Amino acid sequence: SPVTAEALASAIDRAEAESRPALVIEIDTPGGLESSMREMVTHMLAARVPLVTWVAPSGARAASAGVFVTMAGDVAAMAPGTNIGAATPVNLQGGMDSTLARKVTNDAAAFARTVAHQRGRNAVWAEQAVRQAVAASETEALALHVVDVIAPSLDSLLAAADGRDWARNGVRRPLRLRGLPYDDMAPSPRQRLLGWIVDPNIAYLLMLLGFYGLLFELQNPGSVLPGVVGGIALVLAFLALSALPVNAAGIALICLALVFFLAEIKVASHGVLAAGGILAMLLGSLILYRGAGIQLSWSVMGGAIVGTTVFFLLVIGAGLRARRWRVRTGWRGMVGRRAQVVQRLTPSGTVWLDGTTWNARSESDAEVDVGSEVIVMAVDGLTLRVRPV
Repeated sequence: SPVTAEALASAIDRAEAESRPALVIEIDTPGGLESSMREMVTHMLAARVPLVTWVAPSGARAASAGVFVTMAGDVAAMAPGTNIGAATPVNLQGGMDSTLARKVTNDAAAFARTVAHQRGRNAVWAEQAVRQAVAASETEALALHVVDVIAPSLDSLLAAADGRDWARNGVRRPLRLRGLPYDDMAPSPRQRLLGWIVDPNIAYLLMLLGFYGLLFELQNPGSVLPGVVGGIALVLAFLALSALPVNAAGIALICLALVFFLAEIKVASHGVLAAGGILAMLLGSLILYRGAGIQLSWSVMGGAIVGTTVFFLLVIGAGLRARRWRVRTGWRGMVGRRAQVVQRLTPSGTVWLDGTTWNARSESDAEVDVGSEVIVMAVDGLTLRVRPV
């Protein structure tokens, strides 16, 4: 993912800055984004320190994009009980048509051959891993010259890599790693947090949840919980989006869609604003990410658009319509009610309303006989201002 690519780039930079004799990259992955994989391999091929890639521990795998990363090491190793392969590209949004599938597969196959040639490995197998999704165990990979050694532990890996050559810019040097001490380079707390939320679909849903929570809090001040949840979700969404290649126009269109939905509730546009909101949200979702292979799932996108449309047009619309209903409690609830005169209004007197006698005054100063019905026009303290029905 972009987070893994960032962590690897930081590790390479640190190893170069500290003039370390080597950087060991431990790999256990089912694959990932093509754009992130290319970024990682680019950093690895240009690194000024030797890189040792190691598929470990036992039971680990270097599948799909992990094949490229493993082969990009100056020394590639696997622990017993591991496997590598199955690097055929797939589309996160579902199937691809035949033309697009050929283009993507040919591009990935060419890149696999390039990486294999660069590190002197089996380019034929690398291409088969892309085109035919072949895979190999650690012993098969060693026999096929996909990896260089099998090492069950880090100490045995350093001993096996000792004396092997690594080359940069046409200059070959031997590795001297046997018995050297080593430091672990764990991801930062930010990278660990991003590792959980950096999925494009999760970041998208967090952003929408944040917008919903804040809008609900603005519509119902004092609710507190929606505002708290929305604020946290929005911050996490922006944190995840900071690690993804985001198109600012996509975020702007999604925000514009929410504005259109709110306006549709308050303005009689006969559905024009709602249609504009749906279109803006669809376009914003489609162009939100601009990295190769980083796309929203159609099911997530469709569910979010339909859910947002229903939420704004039905739920919030019903709530706002309820606010326009006549007040039925307190002194405002008395306005418009009918009362019966029990003491002649001349123009002041008393009326009977809801089982209680009230002081009343005729608005027009006209006299009203006992038994007549009057309508409450206003409430002035404890006196009702009325007029005859």
